[in-house]
Amino acid sequence: MSSSATTEVTGQEHVWSVSEHLDDILGTVRPLEPIELQLLDAQGCVLVEDVTVPVSLPPFDNSSMDGYAVRVADIAGASEEFPAVLTVIGDVAAGQGEQPVVGAGQAARIMTGAPLPPGAEAVVPVEWTDGGLGEGPVSGMRAHSAAPEGASGEVRVHRPAEARAHVRARGSDVQAGDRALTAGTVLGAPQIGLLAAIGRGTVKVRPRPRVVVMSTGSELIQPGEELAKGQIYDSNSFALTAAARDAGAIAYRVGAVADDAETLRSTIEDQLIRADLIVTTGGVSVGAYDVVKEALASVGDEDGSGIEFRKLAMQPGKPQGFGSIGPDHTPLLALPGNPVSSYVSFEIFVRPAVRALMGLPDVHRPTARAVLSADKALSSPAGKRQFLRGQYDADAGSVRPVGGAGSHLVAALAHADALIVVPEDTTAVEPDTDVEVVLLG
Repeated sequence: MSSSATTEVTGQEHVWSVSEHLDDILGTVRPLEPIELQLLDAQGCVLVEDVTVPVSLPPFDNSSMDGYAVRVADIAGASEEFPAVLTVIGDVAAGQGEQPVVGAGQAARIMTGAPLPPGAEAVVPVEWTDGGLGEGPVSGMRAHSAAPEGASGEVRVHRPAEARAHVRARGSDVQAGDRALTAGTVLGAPQIGLLAAIGRGTVKVRPRPRVVVMSTGSELIQPGEELAKGQIYDSNSFALTAAARDAGAIAYRVGAVADDAETLRSTIEDQLIRADLIVTTGGVSVGAYDVVKEALASVGDEDGSGIEFRKLAMQPGKPQGFGSIGPDHTPLLALPGNPVSSYVSFEIFVRPAVRALMGLPDVHRPTARAVLSADKALSSPAGKRQFLRGQYDADAGSVRPVGGAGSHLVAALAHADALIVVPEDTTAVEPDTDVEVVLLG
């Protein structure tokens, strides 16, 4: 961590800018070490190596339709009035090893995905034929188990086809030796499907970070329980656990910890075994019961680990804590307890840390410029970067505030999909002014 946190300027405590605090976090957090995982366990992880295709996809010419594999010359000029009559020599099903050889005047009944048999040059859909029934065009094939005779006899083809019609060529998807995926790719369902299709059972990735989230406060109780006088429901730990999962982490929520320094310290120590990052919310301000500050301010090893508590030039989210704890120097971010303050702090500081642990090159939410749609000017404290909740209209290129500036207004937060950023040197933003927005969707 930067030593500037303890620097005093003209006898006053150093106030960190948002950028300074974020830079300190990202300068400390390092990507997790790569591991080899089974495909489904690698979902959501970041690939750390290029993956080369060992075998072409598809690995053989195959049919894109249910129909008949034929020679082009045998169906030239075919029509409903004068159909081409071909001898059916058997079936070609997907996964079948041996295929019949299609000679002059012959056809093989073929299923979607089945290899194009030797001698065949094209596939005619079954809808272009009588299906071997000796009548008009049919809409489909009869099941082989119910009508095995469909693999023999004659079929009438009512339309001609060009060479390679309805044939998926070998390697038309990817060729052997092609690069299937590049390092840095986040593995979603399509990427995992591709890895399976080219025969990869495992893949080398950076694992999803394990994030432990805990709230502090003797007034907090579990949702679903009966509120007593002076109690409120613990919403922060649920919101931040969900936010950590949204960021790509494996997140664990710990029940609210009472305002007792020793209890909190032992709870954090117990959680270190399953944490790549710990997030606390509450207890970081200057009150007599700010237990996180009391419990962690003196924690540290001789090598410089420990937690620093800072004042930031931002609203909401002025009090923040950051450092490392435990034998593995697990990063810990201590966020304020007001619901909006904690969520905004998560988006600005914790989410980038999670993405950095994943090894992603771009750790930030996307931003956009938008025109402020408001009835009156927005005020902002001098010298602080303010983050206001907003609803962004991409089509109109505008954003409108949701709720007030209070850091307890959790209902407004639930209807916001963006943060309106007011810079430190701006004290008022007039309607129709161009502003920066952080997109939360």
